[in-house]
Order: sequence, then C-alpha cells, then structure tokens
Amino acid sequence: MLYVSPILEALRGRPRMVFWAAALAQALLWFLVPSLFYASPPGDVPLVLAVGHEWQLGSVFGPPLAYWFAELGLRLAGGSIVGVYLLAQACVVVTFWAVFALGRDIVGVSHAVLAVLLMVGISVFAVPSPDFGPAILAMPLTALALLFCWRGIAGSRHAWLGLGVALGLLALTTYFAAILLVLLALFTVGTDRGRSRLRTIYPYLSVVIAILLASGHLMWLGEHRAALSGGGGGGLAASATEWLRQLLGLIIDHAGLLVLVLLGGAFAVDRSVAVPELVREKVDPVAKLYVYFFALAPAVMATLIAAIGHQPEPAGGAGALVVLSGLAVIVIAGDVIRLYRQSAVGWTWVALLVGPPVLAVLAILALPWTFGTALKVNEPAAAMGRFFTESFNRRTGKPLAIVIGDGRLGAVVALASPQRPTLMIDGASEIAPWVTADDVRRKGAIVVWPITDASGLPPAQIRARFPDLVAEVPHTFERAIQGRLDPLRIGWAMIRPASE
Repeated sequence: MLYVSPILEALRGRPRMVFWAAALAQALLWFLVPSLFYASPPGDVPLVLAVGHEWQLGSVFGPPLAYWFAELGLRLAGGSIVGVYLLAQACVVVTFWAVFALGRDIVGVSHAVLAVLLMVGISVFAVPSPDFGPAILAMPLTALALLFCWRGIAGSRHAWLGLGVALGLLALTTYFAAILLVLLALFTVGTDRGRSRLRTIYPYLSVVIAILLASGHLMWLGEHRAALSGGGGGGLAASATEWLRQLLGLIIDHAGLLVLVLLGGAFAVDRSVAVPELVREKVDPVAKLYVYFFALAPAVMATLIAAIGHQPEPAGGAGALVVLSGLAVIVIAGDVIRLYRQSAVGWTWVALLVGPPVLAVLAILALPWTFGTALKVNEPAAAMGRFFTESFNRRTGKPLAIVIGDGRLGAVVALASPQRPTLMIDGASEIAPWVTADDVRRKGAIVVWPITDASGLPPAQIRARFPDLVAEVPHTFERAIQGRLDPLRIGWAMIRPASE
C-alpha cells in the first residue's frame, strides 16, 4: 500500500500554505529566541546601530542602507532592539518568497516549495539570521534581483524596472551588487532570449534606475576612495588558499541540505518500491541554465575577488551567494521527484528547523554553568548602559553625548545608554568621522574597554590618542546568567567637558 505523509498531501494540495507555514515558522523561532533570551544584541548588531545612528552616506564599513534600516527598525520599535530582530526575519521571509516565486515560474508550485524547504538545510539562512547587517539585507535584494531579471528575460517589461530598484538598493547595501550586475549582463548578452530583450529600452532603464538610487553613495565613494583603499599582505599562494577556504566554507554551509537530499533520494533503497511522486512540466533549457549559472557563478566570483583582495569574507555575505542552491537541486532532480523515507525526511527537516534555535537557548542557559563559557549575548547591556550614563550625568551635570570604545563593547554601551550617545570607534576619527577631537573636548566622553590583563590599563591605541586619560577603578557587572563565570570587569575613564 502506498503511504503518503500528511505533509506531502499538503504539498500536493495546498503548496502555498506549506510555504508560508515553513517560512513564518522559522522567522517566528528566530524572532523569539533573541527577543526572550538575549541580554545583549548578537554579533555586529551594536556596531551596525552605532553606524546607522549617524545617518552617513558611507563609511569604512561599506554602503549605508543596512545601517539606516537597522536604525529605522530600532526607532519604529520605540527604541527596542526587537525591531531589529523583526527586520532580520523579514529579510529571511522575503528571500524565501523571492526564491519561491522564481521557482514557481521555472519548475511549478510544488517543486518551488520543495526548493524553499531545502533552504532550511543551508545554515546561513538560519543560524546567524538575528545578526542583522549588510549580509542579511543582501539576501532578499539578491533574490529579488534574480527573480526580476528572469521575468524580464521571459518577457515582462515591468520586471526590468523592479530589477533596477533591487540592484540600486543592493548597491546601497554591499559592493557585491557590482559583481551581480556584471553576471546578469553576461547572462543576458550570452543568450538569444536575453539579447532579444536588449532591443527594447527596458533593460537600459533598469541600469539607469539602479545608478540613480545609488548615486549619493557613489559620489561619496568617489570622494573617499583613497581613504578607503587598503592593501593586504600575501601573494598568489595565499590568495589561492583563502579562495579555497571560502569555497569550502560555502560547501559546509550546505551540510543540512545534503542530508535531506540523501534521505529523500533513492540512495540505498529498493527503487522498485511504490513511493509518492511530484511531477512537473519540462523545464525550459534557458531557465535551467539561468538557475545553474546563478547558483554557482556568484559564489565563485565573490570568493575569488575577496581572496585576491585579502578579505576574510566574500562581499555580500554567504547568504547572498547561495540563494539558488535549493532551487538548483530541484532542477537537477528532474521532472519526476520520487520521495523515499518520508518520515525520516520529515523529522530531519523539523530538526533542522527547530534544532538551531533550541541549541542557541540551551547554550545560553547551560554553557555558563557547565564549561564556564562567556557568551556575548549574555552581557548585561542594560546595566552597563545605565551605569556609565548615570556616572557621567552625576559628575558633569550634562547628558552623555559620546562613548569611546571598540566596535563591540563601546557599541553596546552606546546602544544601551538611555541617552543614546554617539560612538567614537577606538577613538579614531578616521573610522568614525562623525566625531572629532574638538567634539570630545567640548562635550566630554566616557571611554570603555574590556580588561584583558591584570593592569586594567586602556588599550594602546586609546592611550596613544588620549595620553592624559586617567583610568577609573574598573567596574564589575553581573551577567544575566552568571554561572561559574567570573564577574564581567570593564575598564573605564571619563573625559570631562571643556567648560568644566
């Protein structure tokens, strides 16, 4: 007797419901975990918000759009960090929708849903998703650009306009936009169907729209190009090694997807056994080429350019490079997909969906007690922001306007302060040009640093920039979950306003 699981029945009968249930379930899990269990924002979120707070057209950290969006999300949520977490999950859902829409055009609705379900097995779409920044925002914009370009090649005039908007916003997010634009142009010129669209004005309008949207940052980039340029050490062998390392990292990110494919495929099973099938119409050869090309070429080019430029991560982040991996697997699978081991595949998929957020919660609760591991998200951000703000207010009678520190601790204090001061990163105006030495003299500042040795002295770069700085007695904070950890000790100093 042929057994068909309820999930497969839903996939056949109501595929759109399956898609939205899966996408929203993942978004809800990764919204709840940081909102309920993180005492401090993860990763680079504090730095992203510190940069976004200044509303610059550009900085040494790249184009400004992700930083602006983070600041806007924070303000719309009334100053709560949950607005940034919600924004991050909205990016993931839009990415899934764009891949689903592209897959629906190419392989049909049911197979498109399978492609999105496989994306849960790609770690870059799940584990770091609360860590909002340019890499997270680049995912939906890349997926939308690929969707609009395909529809434009397929004959939709309006899609070219959507492509221009997506590329323009992507250029305001990451320099990966230049790589994607070149690859889109190569595919369009390299196919008969694409060249036929070039006889109309719409592809050219999309480029004009993209340039207009990014024009402010492009002008800023032209003025600051010399200051942003920097060389890296190493030769050809070092670049080749770095390229292979980054490619290997992308392959490892697909481990969960590979497990799902092996479980659901015909590996080590009796192929004569009757199993459910999902059948589609034959796929357009040009569409196949499109999926294969953009599943591979962006990853190869972005990692190669990053390796040559001695950058540790590819431009755009890993998520933007693998948005079509699931769809590529479905296209390769053929017009008839036979589903073996339905129960095992279903439970494995649920484990890949629920496992990472559950493990994140267990790590927060257990690691301080078991291994004495200090997690960044366990830092008492609210207590730190309140203490340093009140210390400055009490001693000077003025609001705290500037915090000087590194991109993590200094940014956390600036974000958690009720008065939301500006962050001067490492005390360097080259990195944070929105603060000058004169601003520090006039307004005063709080300087913070993590204590890494018994002396408790400020880092060398802080001492070099502020030679007269007098360190205060380090302050001790209790973590949200202290466990077996030593109390968190923070070094600090105060620069009084010039009027005093």
